[in-house]
Amino acid sequence: MTKIVDYSKALPQYILPHHLLSRAVGRLARCRIPAVKNLLIDGFRRLYDVDLSLAMEADPHGYPDFNSFFTRALRPEARPLASASGAVVSPVDGRISQAGAIHDDTLLQAKGKEYLLAQLLGSSQRATDFQGGDYATIYLSPRDYHRIHMPLAGKLTEMAHIPGRLFSVSPVTTRVVPGLFARNERVVCLFETDSGPMAMVLVGAIFVASIETVWAGVVTPPAGKEIRSWDFRSNVQVPELEQGAEMGRFNMGSTVIVLFGRNQIEWGQACQLEATVRMGQQLGVCRSG
Repeated sequence: MTKIVDYSKALPQYILPHHLLSRAVGRLARCRIPAVKNLLIDGFRRLYDVDLSLAMEADPHGYPDFNSFFTRALRPEARPLASASGAVVSPVDGRISQAGAIHDDTLLQAKGKEYLLAQLLGSSQRATDFQGGDYATIYLSPRDYHRIHMPLAGKLTEMAHIPGRLFSVSPVTTRVVPGLFARNERVVCLFETDSGPMAMVLVGAIFVASIETVWAGVVTPPAGKEIRSWDFRSNVQVPELEQGAEMGRFNMGSTVIVLFGRNQIEWGQACQLEATVRMGQQLGVCRSG
């Protein structure tokens, strides 16, 4: 019965104009008419019981638009970084929807649903460093903090924007839409760390108006139809980010997938299926740490 309900909720998404709806929401989220943006913010706060006590701006009407409220900064002490030697920290606030080993070129999306690493990253060449490695998929609900931070300190080597659909990434849709994370629009960021390669995949979703990074600004929109990539390895000023530093954000919510190479890290007790995590919380440890 549960499967029938899940499919009935997910099927209408196949015919929705994903990008058109998301762009419309994006425009509304940036509306600066006080009456409109305050109405949106107040309604959202009531619906999702949003706590502003740790926000840099605690006054909900102090934000210039809804998007600024949604991507609000937190006070520095709100998300302390784990201090253990070799700690791998959570890049976001959210819920662990999957975590474990990458079996050759395959990751688990949900029970009975798998997808290919090369498809997720947009090429078999990018996938090579992560075959047999480990991954964690973290779902950000609408009420979560929506800035994305570094699990480890790293040097950016490549970024790719991979166009695609914008299905919802809610647990219901994740359970029933095949290859969801490899079908949705996403931004892939590859880093070199002291413990080896690390990838952060920022997965778009319906009503996600844009995805941005701290070094490139807004990456999408525009959506386009071709994969775009940027190689930073020969760049004189290669972006280097410390552990815990902000690396990007969703303008509306979605999912982050973090990948590491073979024998590079080991997940801890906090990185369990369905566990709620906070940015900066220790999820695992570097094997060399």
